[in-house]
Amino acid sequence: MKQNTMTGIIAEQTKRALWEIKNVIDCVPDSLWNKEYCDMPLWKHIYHTLHSLDLWFINPRDKNYFEPSIHSENLNNLEAVSSKTLSRNDIDNYFSQIRIKIDKYISNLTDEELLDYPENCEYTKFTLILAQFRHLHTHMGMIMGFIIDDTGLWPNVLGLTYPIPQSGDYNKYC
Repeated sequence: MKQNTMTGIIAEQTKRALWEIKNVIDCVPDSLWNKEYCDMPLWKHIYHTLHSLDLWFINPRDKNYFEPSIHSENLNNLEAVSSKTLSRNDIDNYFSQIRIKIDKYISNLTDEELLDYPENCEYTKFTLILAQFRHLHTHMGMIMGFIIDDTGLWPNVLGLTYPIPQSGDYNKYC
């Protein structure tokens, strides 16, 4: 791992975090997809996590931001019951869109820009990125806990040294 630039480190850790998110999503058995935890279905916990990543990683005040096509009012709100249900395919497609968007953003980001404020935003680019890592891993931990409690299986994580699997031929669980 190259550690000679802040943005290089951010890019590497973002790639690892995105792989882990997708792996955790893939570890949710169909039998748990609609099971409620804290009064909300598991898929909604996942959507909340992804929606925050989509909105807050780059610029939550972006006037050109559009909600994803699957979104409806309060769908991302873990305190509001939704009549809409998202499928695994909906979540997978949304995740793919977010990954592309973040990869593009990170690949064009420079160390000099990290302390810049995105347009109309009160937070620096670096603050937004770190805040999303914190938020992401809080919710991923909860989702992993739901999976572990119900299945007894622990979703695989990468740490700093484990190579990122390049194909679907890997063990999703530790």
